[in-house]
Amino acid sequence: MTVSVVGLLCRTSDRTPGGARGAAALSELLGDRVSVPARMVGTPRDPHEASWQDDLREHRGCILEAGGQVEDALAAGSFPILCAAECTICLTTLPTVARCVPGARVLWLDAHGDFNTPQTTPSGYLGGMCLAGACGRWDSGFEGRLDPADVVLVGSRDLDAGERAELDLAGVARVERFSQVADAVDGAPVYVHVDLDVLDPDLFPAQFPASGGLSDAGLGRLLDEVAQAADRIVGVEITAFEAPADAIERERLTAIAADAVMPLLPVAV
Repeated sequence: MTVSVVGLLCRTSDRTPGGARGAAALSELLGDRVSVPARMVGTPRDPHEASWQDDLREHRGCILEAGGQVEDALAAGSFPILCAAECTICLTTLPTVARCVPGARVLWLDAHGDFNTPQTTPSGYLGGMCLAGACGRWDSGFEGRLDPADVVLVGSRDLDAGERAELDLAGVARVERFSQVADAVDGAPVYVHVDLDVLDPDLFPAQFPASGGLSDAGLGRLLDEVAQAADRIVGVEITAFEAPADAIERERLTAIAADAVMPLLPVAV
């Protein structure tokens, strides 16, 4: 199988400089691991706090680019590996997967649900509303939607009250016991979203830390079980690597992240 490795560096809703730095570092290492040169797309911009309306309007092009990269790879019969700073990319990537791979399930690995809406968000952060937007629970202005019934949330341990209610109303499956994840995706094609704050913050830095996360070895075992249970893994997007400025520490953490997601990745040919 051919593989597409992309580091999306342009701003979607970035509030810290570590996200784009992490996307670049991780995509480069994963490219090395699968013997495909990573392509860097976009230019980092100064991270800042903004309203969801401003981010949606000002960075629409970058969000569209994320979905375009996944669509181009799938249309070419390639396996997309997309690294980005923020989960906001899912506004276009997940509807693209739903359209291009009928019957695909989305495994959402994240400490957070990202399922707030404009009516429930306590922070106004676009990255905390993006999965709900991808599922059509509010109008983001992008085409297509992912059926919430095709989403499996794993590792979500920091949910707002309104967000929890939205997840229940939408019918999103939340798997509390990791031993049940393989059963939840059994026999279906699976696209995997990995927000690296699913890892425990004592092990791996996070912009929005939530205690009680997975170990890197635990994440690797979980993804290996998913790869075995799924009909096939159709692609992966990896977000929220809050990479430090220190080169040595960044290299160490990049290797931890890459090792954890390797069970999902095909060997490029």
